[in-house]
Amino acid sequence: MELAQVRLLVTDFAACYRFYAEVLGLKPQSGAVRGPYEKFSPATGSAGVALQDRAMMARVLGELGDAASGHRSLVVLRVDDLDAACERITSRGAALLHGPAPMTDRMHVAHLKDPEGNLVELQEWLLLRG
Repeated sequence: MELAQVRLLVTDFAACYRFYAEVLGLKPQSGAVRGPYEKFSPATGSAGVALQDRAMMARVLGELGDAASGHRSLVVLRVDDLDAACERITSRGAALLHGPAPMTDRMHVAHLKDPEGNLVELQEWLLLRG
């Protein structure tokens, strides 16, 4: 079995297209601005899927109530320079929810939402796993 992609199902295709292409700077595969489908790729590296405890993310964003609720997906993009990436995307209209800030002793992160409310994490690894 091979993972082909993780797909976000969105309502406002054009707004999300603009966010991933123009704000985050990912490369669209075909340029289908109006949809119904588009694949975006980072300049380097590869994409993957990871599992993360929702309660942890709720604590990071200050959204923890009696039980974990809210976000069920998280798009994670690794960057070389988190501060520069945050400056770049905020100048393009993004609003950061959190960070840049340490997540662990190995990485710093920042969080924002796309136009559909999907959570996006930018992460800069400070120390590689050895």
